[in-house]
Amino acid sequence: MSPQFRVIVIGGTGQVGSAVVQALLAEPACREVVMVSRKPALIADPARLRIVVMDTGAADFEMRVADLAREVATTGDRVSAVSCVGVGSGSRQWTEARLRQLEVGVVGAFARGVRQAGVAQFCLLSAVGADAGSRIKYARIMGLKEAAIQAVNFPRVAIFHPGIIVGNAHTPPWVAWLGKLVPGPWGNIEQRDIGRAFAAEIAERAAQTGAAFYNNQRMRNRP
Repeated sequence: MSPQFRVIVIGGTGQVGSAVVQALLAEPACREVVMVSRKPALIADPARLRIVVMDTGAADFEMRVADLAREVATTGDRVSAVSCVGVGSGSRQWTEARLRQLEVGVVGAFARGVRQAGVAQFCLLSAVGADAGSRIKYARIMGLKEAAIQAVNFPRVAIFHPGIIVGNAHTPPWVAWLGKLVPGPWGNIEQRDIGRAFAAEIAERAAQTGAAFYNNQRMRNRP
């Protein structure tokens, strides 16, 4: 049986984030999910899911995250961190500066905060095709986000590269249909499979070191 653990999550109210939170709560070894959110939210499982409201744009956001992570760690359970922050289909309307502030700035501050508190495992939602040198805005921002997280030097970092996410309210039906024709990492993946892959990484591979990358196939198979 996996050692008991707790997870601090940012972006847990989004489409993929909600799937990840539900998958974590389905893990018997998960004692608590602590969700950092800009707004209060309804709690379906108050015994194991806690909402902590924070202003992610505040100058002391990183410090407040570090204080929260230290408080969670006082339980004696292992603590991991997850970022499922993402704009989804709305990214086309966002300027690059605004996207960078969220995807790189906020997520980076969250990662540095939990690392200051000693968190060793970080799981990051990115996207297939992420490349800091890409000419495509979204792919470029995802690549910059990955670089920012890897620069924090977590002993274990897992980066998830989904293709077309099925079961997501931001994915139009015609895109999901087209995704059936697209092979490999660029094609469809069920949202629940992404959530389960995050949960499996945290439950089963926290003691491993180095960077792990999950494409569609690896998320579905969860080796």
